[in-house]
Amino acid sequence: MFRKPRQVCPGTNTNSVIMKAMVLAAGLGTRLRPYTSICPKPLFPVMGEALVLRIINNLRRSGFTQIVVNAYHLKDQLVELLCTEADVVLQVEPIELGTGGGLRMALDTLAPGPVLVTNADIYHDIDYRWVYENHCRQKAGATLVMHDYPRFNKVSVSEKGTIVSFSADSCPEKDLQTMAFTGIQVIEADLLTHIPQGKFYSIITAYNSYLANGGTLKALISRRHFWYDIGTPVDYLDLHAHLLAGRTTVNPFTHTTDNFVFGAGVEVGKDVIFRDWGYVGANAHIGAGSHLERVVVWSGAQIPPETIAKDTIITQ
Repeated sequence: MFRKPRQVCPGTNTNSVIMKAMVLAAGLGTRLRPYTSICPKPLFPVMGEALVLRIINNLRRSGFTQIVVNAYHLKDQLVELLCTEADVVLQVEPIELGTGGGLRMALDTLAPGPVLVTNADIYHDIDYRWVYENHCRQKAGATLVMHDYPRFNKVSVSEKGTIVSFSADSCPEKDLQTMAFTGIQVIEADLLTHIPQGKFYSIITAYNSYLANGGTLKALISRRHFWYDIGTPVDYLDLHAHLLAGRTTVNPFTHTTDNFVFGAGVEVGKDVIFRDWGYVGANAHIGAGSHLERVVVWSGAQIPPETIAKDTIITQ
């Protein structure tokens, strides 16, 4: 049986509380293959910055001083990037543990009290501190940030803001609304003690068991925010299309006005055509006569002359 979670954070006064967070960054990124064969999804650059670094910096600005990041797939790249981040504990996992198994492995670092958990493959402007403080006002094992996103709507939420089921089909009651999980949550460490150690386990499986044993999970509804999942190549490109919209600049290589943004040290050959939008990472080289349209070019990429690239990611 699940114990009633202990509430450690004192209401909304978090100034004297050590706020802990974990970034789930160990996934395989199967929907982003073949790109995740060479780069783990959390290290995908968004406007030239690794997504995991953006998440960590946002957590810091929100007041989180203890941050755990787990790593499994292509873990050496995460280790190389984060080894100098003094306030980040890097949890290197020997096997694929899943979202629940990774949290269980980190329990000794995270306990006691609540921990904010965020996926490493989402780009958003949701306020982490608002989420954490809202949870501290609840009496629940966890608070999950939900939103209306039809593509992913499958969690059943009651009118009172409690989560009833993680399968929309199993709850046809009229007073329920179906919503999508943003990948941001605050979990009481006590809840994690019921996850088996050393094996693959989903946090959703843990939540289903918690609900079945009478536990309470709260839904925090977020509206009017920007949120993007980079789960597929199309999603990754669409995110850049949104971020670059309205960023009309004078292209330093063609002196025309367009929506292309360039990192430092980019080299461009003669007669290159830029169309629509794009981001070109630092120290990339674009060969003469190439045509780039709706692209993201990673730092250091070498594009041969006469290349035609549209709606694609160029990595090397």
